[in-house]
Amino acid sequence: MTTHTSPVTPGTDRAASTTDGHHSPRKAHPALALIVIAAAQLMVVLDATITNIALPAIQVDLNVAAANLSWIVNSYALAFGSLLLLGGKSGDLFGRRRMFRIGIVVFTVASLLGGLATNEGLLIAARVLQGIGAAIAAPTALSLIAVNFPEGPHRNRAMGVYAAMAGLGSTVGLLLGGILTDYLDWRWVFFVNIPIGLLVLAGSLVLNEGQRNPGRLDLPGALTATTGLLALVYAITRGGTHGWTDTLTLSCLAAAALLLVAFVLWQTRTNHPMLPLRLFASRSRSGSYATMLFIGAGMFATFYFLTLYMQQVLGYSAVKTGLAYLPFSIGMGIAAATSSKLVERVEPRNIAGPGLLLAATGMGWLGGLQPDSSYTTHIAPAMFIVAVGLGLSFVPMTLGAVSHVRDQDTGIASALLNTAQQIGGALGLAVLATIATTASNHKLPDAAATFFRGLAMHNTELIQTGANALTHGYTTAFLIADVFFITGAIIALTTIRARPATADNKAHNHIGL
Repeated sequence: MTTHTSPVTPGTDRAASTTDGHHSPRKAHPALALIVIAAAQLMVVLDATITNIALPAIQVDLNVAAANLSWIVNSYALAFGSLLLLGGKSGDLFGRRRMFRIGIVVFTVASLLGGLATNEGLLIAARVLQGIGAAIAAPTALSLIAVNFPEGPHRNRAMGVYAAMAGLGSTVGLLLGGILTDYLDWRWVFFVNIPIGLLVLAGSLVLNEGQRNPGRLDLPGALTATTGLLALVYAITRGGTHGWTDTLTLSCLAAAALLLVAFVLWQTRTNHPMLPLRLFASRSRSGSYATMLFIGAGMFATFYFLTLYMQQVLGYSAVKTGLAYLPFSIGMGIAAATSSKLVERVEPRNIAGPGLLLAATGMGWLGGLQPDSSYTTHIAPAMFIVAVGLGLSFVPMTLGAVSHVRDQDTGIASALLNTAQQIGGALGLAVLATIATTASNHKLPDAAATFFRGLAMHNTELIQTGANALTHGYTTAFLIADVFFITGAIIALTTIRARPATADNKAHNHIGL
């Protein structure tokens, strides 16, 4: 059923008044509100990559076993990915600004603890806590855009900035991680979040709260969804390192399937569902979620394998690798700003679809890399094209996820988009890591070990042979990621039926599906 409600406009009494007795400012400050939300999003996203470049230094300083090193990264992804739905729903129920601030506090405190960690156990625990804070802050940040900016040009521009932060965060993390690790200390990849977090907290006072959902928390739904997603993300992560026939991997996949099916069945029976299934009634919105799944799968893999290629095969330092991603950051920023204006005149699918096909073209170009490929004439232009394509896609997909959603559902709708991207990223990276390793070892048995043995022995022949095999594995992964982007483009073009944002806004001020 379609119902009509009045639009949520910043500065109105409806936006200013909250049910917890507190009042947001009656006159919103759009520029400051956007800076606060964008800074929070940037901080949360960059933390997924900023630690990667610091891993060698962390391993030496804390004497971390090689088998446990990946958990410094994976523990964050596990907590973040599995708790996003719960974090988004908590904003709808208990107040978006309130939960946003709680998420930032948890994230900032966890960053302090991570920087002070004296052993791997404390560091991994801090990373889990960071993931919890991020899972609360990320979906509430997106839903706060829906609350603080009315549908139309203002929200489109805000979404453009948000989408740019979502894409830029990963590349900024690589650049900042390299600089902080090389010139200061690995602990600063955590300490850098503290001043940002404090500034975001101070600035959050200008954000409007929006309406709270009078419902209650669906505890069975929260339990089955969180444990199901946790089992799924863990199984995907483990499958990439231990193989897909590993007993624990298969057990976790089976448990995830059972728990998530039980979650969906429960949502059809309860009066206060954690995830209102009406969100999927819109074909366009469901298409946005599915498209974002494939965007995440391809984008995360791009960063991972391109970083390995530049550091291992080309021998780039941490700082040089970070700087090498500048074309990606520039392309993403330009495209996100452009698409935020295009959505006012062009149908979202006609922006996202061609954007993903453009990204696929750039990814195909990366699929032709050789061990001696030129950065200037091959790597930089290829990653710029990928970034422009993705930048064009992020804004319409983000708008599609929260457009015409009931005010009480914006948090969970935002969380679904974040979850799709995180699950897609984890699944894509795990699958492509397996494919890349298999392709490399097919060309040269135990390719990575051979390459590093050649480096240790200064054996030019072994280094060249190993580099050829590793490059073959990475480019194979790029070509499969290419398929992910093409699939996303097909989904976007065939499922998303929304009109341009301004035309849509004139026809329906705010629609709940």
